[in-house]
Amino acid sequence: MAPFGFATAGTIRFGRGAMAEAAPFALSRARCILVVRSASVAVADDLVRDLHKGAEVLEIVARGEPDLIGVVADCETARAFRPDMIIAIGGGAVIDHGKALAALIPAPHGPLRYLEVVGEGKPLDAAPLPVVAIPTTAGTGSEVTRNAVIHVPQAARKVSLRDPRLYPVLAIVDPALAASCPQRITLASGLDAVTQVIEPFVSSRANPMTDALCRDAIPRGLSALRRLMDENDEAAWDDMALTSLSGGIALANARLGAVHGLAGVIGGLTGAPHGAICGALLPGVLRANWQASPADSAIRVRLDWVLGQVAEHFGSLETFQSWSRDNGLQRLADLGLSFDQHYEIISEARRSSSYAGNPVVLDDAALSHVLTDA
Repeated sequence: MAPFGFATAGTIRFGRGAMAEAAPFALSRARCILVVRSASVAVADDLVRDLHKGAEVLEIVARGEPDLIGVVADCETARAFRPDMIIAIGGGAVIDHGKALAALIPAPHGPLRYLEVVGEGKPLDAAPLPVVAIPTTAGTGSEVTRNAVIHVPQAARKVSLRDPRLYPVLAIVDPALAASCPQRITLASGLDAVTQVIEPFVSSRANPMTDALCRDAIPRGLSALRRLMDENDEAAWDDMALTSLSGGIALANARLGAVHGLAGVIGGLTGAPHGAICGALLPGVLRANWQASPADSAIRVRLDWVLGQVAEHFGSLETFQSWSRDNGLQRLADLGLSFDQHYEIISEARRSSSYAGNPVVLDDAALSHVLTDA
């Protein structure tokens, strides 16, 4: 057996009602708390009220996906407050925003020293602030990863700021918090969650611990996604939240693949939602990986099992793709992608850390076909 490592958030609390643990945990450890939040998450108001009972609190409202200009501006605001903890409550973009601030507020250098691809990609020079992460969508798994994805508009890229010390000290996953999401967000987030348990399972860096998570989460997530969209089944929120959590842990320990390698570049170019891009790409990448894998290989066995799970819940990969589109998932062309951009996207995607986990070699023609099909 090949050696492997495994790391995740300091503590994970999962289940309905877990949100009640946030304020007592924070107040036992901090006196100046920065809350990075979505404007529309009402439960954040209750959290802030409870935190005021024992701490100074500064709120920063994060709108949209974090971009470099906004993160730098928020750093300047937060440094004057001198927080000793950050609580990030919202979707994956809000949690990424909070983790970026946790990394950069204590940092002695500017962000380009630490950003991958567009910067130097250096380790943080100072320990980041402790983060409590509370997702209110079921998709990204950002509450249990060690990176923050930041949009750099001048480079038209989304890139990661990454450090092992960025794992949150506490991740609170309360499925009830996601239940009010609009359907379009539910679909995009759910497709992201499903992608993030499939890619680590077929990754070249999969290991027995991530396999155990993904083998449970792949059928769980596929079933939950269908039930949420077709029936709005309340119990499916628990399954999707657990799938998202499993995906975050798995990707942090086994990497991803071509879907996320391409998606990071496409998101930077178009500004389209990350989950929607992943959902559009997933069927084509699965098909391309299957076609490129040797018939008697271990990766073909894994891909056959994944495709069997898709077929069990949706009939086939083709009907899964059609079902997603029937429920509102846009094609990449409708999200602003043109054929002329394909080879630029492919070239940039190959440089990403996400793409490095893809289990087989895909040539430019295969990847261009994926982009056209999506």
